[in-house]
Amino acid sequence: MAAGMPQGSYLGPLTFVILIDALRPACLTHKYVDDTTMTEVLDKSAVSNMQSFADELVQQATEAGTIVNGRKTKEILMGSVLCRDPPLSVILSGAPVERVTTSKLLGVHVANNLKWAQHARAISTKAASRLHFLKRLKRSGAGLDDLLCFCGTVVRPVLEYACPAWHSSLTAAQPKALEAIQRRAMRIIFAHSDYEMALMLAGLDPLEAQRARLTERFFRRSVLSEESCLNYLLPDKRDSSVTGRLRHAKTFEPLPASQKISKFFHSLLFRTF
Repeated sequence: MAAGMPQGSYLGPLTFVILIDALRPACLTHKYVDDTTMTEVLDKSAVSNMQSFADELVQQATEAGTIVNGRKTKEILMGSVLCRDPPLSVILSGAPVERVTTSKLLGVHVANNLKWAQHARAISTKAASRLHFLKRLKRSGAGLDDLLCFCGTVVRPVLEYACPAWHSSLTAAQPKALEAIQRRAMRIIFAHSDYEMALMLAGLDPLEAQRARLTERFFRRSVLSEESCLNYLLPDKRDSSVTGRLRHAKTFEPLPASQKISKFFHSLLFRTF
């Protein structure tokens, strides 16, 4: 940008939101502060128009006085397009955009196979590195409340961040690896107690139970609500005159057989509705 505002000002975020509101390419677009994600869904026989969408975005950004950073721009392909001839790489500012198999989107590592091994490893490493500071606090004589506060505000949030997106799709081994981080934290704080007793003393739940609760709360607040922008993802509701006569009735219509694939079985929607 050719101009700017003081960092931390009250009007800064509002001004930036107004500025990027002009970025509206013809494809599905999601914007969060200075991150813009463009998505294109292709049928098997369709031709990609992402290059024209990218050119449109660059033109709109130029007119708004901003610059699209080509070095930070990544392209990721998902689905059956990986098994056939993939489209040509998008060209941005005269250079091809890097095509990756895993991309970090708002702090979440998204893989082109929709598996979460990379994300689980990344958050495990990040949270484990913070245990060093927990040990330093314990050795320096910090009180129990301070240690629990550090664990609850610095360590656990890393292992819970955006969990509705990935919690239901973890493999059997990945939750155990994440839980091991909290076990180490509890061992540092309560050196003479086992894990279950330490959780009781700390007033905490196992991470898997906490992630399940956060996922359910997200579904009820941000998907199930009819005012939510994600509500359209749900199937149609069944007739209440029918479900009212059944003991364990499903609220929503069953999915077509064509949609019952393994990845969907482990998705947020299927596991919650």
